[in-house]
Amino acid sequence: MQFHLSKTDPHSKARTGKLITDHGEIPTPIFMPVGTAGSVKAVHQRELKEDIDAKIILGNTYHLYLRPGLDVLEKAGGLHKFNGWDRPILTDSGGYQVYSLGANRKITEEGVIFKSHIDGSKHTFTPEGVMDIERTIGADIIMAFDECTPYPCEYEYARKSMHLTHRWLKRCVDRVNSTESKYGYSQALFAIVQGSIYKDLRQQSAEFIANQQQMGNAIGGLSVGEPHEMMYEMTDLVCSILPADKPRYLMGVGTPENILECIALGIDMFDCVMPTRNARNGMLFTSEGIINIRNEKWKNDLTPIDPAIGGYVSTFYSRAYLRHLIISKEILGAQIASIHNLTFYLWLVRQARQRIEEGTFTEWKNKMVKTVTARL
Repeated sequence: MQFHLSKTDPHSKARTGKLITDHGEIPTPIFMPVGTAGSVKAVHQRELKEDIDAKIILGNTYHLYLRPGLDVLEKAGGLHKFNGWDRPILTDSGGYQVYSLGANRKITEEGVIFKSHIDGSKHTFTPEGVMDIERTIGADIIMAFDECTPYPCEYEYARKSMHLTHRWLKRCVDRVNSTESKYGYSQALFAIVQGSIYKDLRQQSAEFIANQQQMGNAIGGLSVGEPHEMMYEMTDLVCSILPADKPRYLMGVGTPENILECIALGIDMFDCVMPTRNARNGMLFTSEGIINIRNEKWKNDLTPIDPAIGGYVSTFYSRAYLRHLIISKEILGAQIASIHNLTFYLWLVRQARQRIEEGTFTEWKNKMVKTVTARL
């Protein structure tokens, strides 16, 4: 994997760049649609490529390990062959899913023992085992195994957890360095900064992660319930320490406002289930603001959903028709809304890239934040 920086905004830390993988190039800043079980919910791969123009999607290690299972994925030749997606894929390490299991998991120095949410069967994730799993899934970018701390979180727990994540990272690095990709293309390991909402811990973690000199670096443990201002403060601090010549990935973030503000702080990569999850409940993100399509006011609105952002779905279907589908609980409604929201997210980061290149990002961002948070 290669990463090349292109332009930095004169009034912020926002920057454009290009990630080059064996499955294609990824312009940054970028938003990555989440495909938990090997699919972005309610969206065909053809729509991801042609309508949404997603450059990279995510797969989830925990879910793919449990179902369909590693034997199926390996027999298929990896996730790319299994799901028919020929562009880059990133897999998370399952750390967040294990964190969310609560009482159904036990964290030790060796790794995490957990019960499957599907059938209650017992499994163990270790740093070495997770690297092997991600090798088998076959993503272009693989995440180190970490512990995601909850919010709120006591300082001492956050400190111990951070050091555990650091020790696990060294084991992940050793495993990756001693193994090869299974399918003939390269895989890049990204390290993860932790430390909850404590400045000194975030600083320590960022310095440690920077010194590991991995292909890319991520910020984990944010967007777990803390105030947005705190997220921005931690992100700004960490970005000031992580090397500028490596991509920076803010995991699990977020709203259009979060993405714009964090681009300004120097983040290159984002992912979140929000565009598809909210779409299924009738919340649309548009270039004019947020729409709850269930509201009566859209019943007779025959204008397109959002012609300004382009894309077949957003320019062809009317708000009234989409409301009818959502109210009627038609599956097509969830599909149209999901494609629209993802089209909007990819449009938003494309606009951000353009403004950074032009040197007008900060002024545009300040206006756009007000627009995308307005409720129509």
